[in-house]
Amino acid sequence: MHEYSIVQSLLEQCEQYVEANDASKVTKLIVKIGVLSGVEPDLLQTAFDTFKEKTVCDGAEFVINRQKVVIDCLDCNLTSTLEKNEFLCPSCNSSNLQVVDGEDMFLMSLELE
Repeated sequence: MHEYSIVQSLLEQCEQYVEANDASKVTKLIVKIGVLSGVEPDLLQTAFDTFKEKTVCDGAEFVINRQKVVIDCLDCNLTSTLEKNEFLCPSCNSSNLQVVDGEDMFLMSLELE
């Protein structure tokens, strides 16, 4: 389960932000997880809840925003958000697409105290 190593890295980042900003703790984290990222949101939540104790994130709210796949159609130049994992342009049915969002996980914001 690679969610544990992701949470470990996330907690290390939080420690660095707390130190760099002369804060005492993190009160809220917001992450964005793309549906194609390979990260399972429920497992990430469980891992965070397990490992946050006795860190700067102890007691922090953990918000996960799930990002759907966003594509650019290279044939009709339409940018679309896919509702299903059907990689066809909803306008022209082309499969000549470029994924522009939904493949990554990002730390979007932190609230520090």
